[in-house]
Amino acid sequence: MNETIIRCSAGMGNPISGVALSASDDFSARYDLDRIRGVFSRPSHKLYGESYVGKILVLNTAKGGVATAWMLLDMVSRGLAPAALILNRANPIMVQGAAFAELTLMHGFDVDIPTQVETGELIRVDPVAKHLIKNHC
Repeated sequence: MNETIIRCSAGMGNPISGVALSASDDFSARYDLDRIRGVFSRPSHKLYGESYVGKILVLNTAKGGVATAWMLLDMVSRGLAPAALILNRANPIMVQGAAFAELTLMHGFDVDIPTQVETGELIRVDPVAKHLIKNHC
C-alpha cells in the first residue's frame, strides 16, 4: 500500500481517520448546512443534499461570522457534526468555533486540498504532525 502525505501549516484537535466529503466550495456552518438533518442544504453548494455527519469535510475556505462558533458546538453536542474540518484557509471565527467544539481542524496546505482528496476516500489527518495521509492500494 502506498501513501501520499500532504502537509499543512496549522492544525488543532485529535488525529482522526475517516471518509472524506470533498468539494472546492467554501464552507459556512450557518448558510450551507441543515444542522437538524445533518446535510448540506444550500442548493448551489456542490455537496447539496449530502450528509456531513461523521465525515471529514475537505473544502476551500471558511466563511461566516460569530454564529459559527456556537453552531459547531451545537452540532457536536447533538452528534450531528463532521468528524473534522480540512480547509485551504480557515478564518479566526472558524478556528474559534472548532476549538470551542473540540473539533479537529487543519488548514494552510501546500496544495489546493479539495482537488487532492476525493469524496469517499479514506484519509487520516493528524493536526499535531500537520499532515493528511491518503492510502492507495
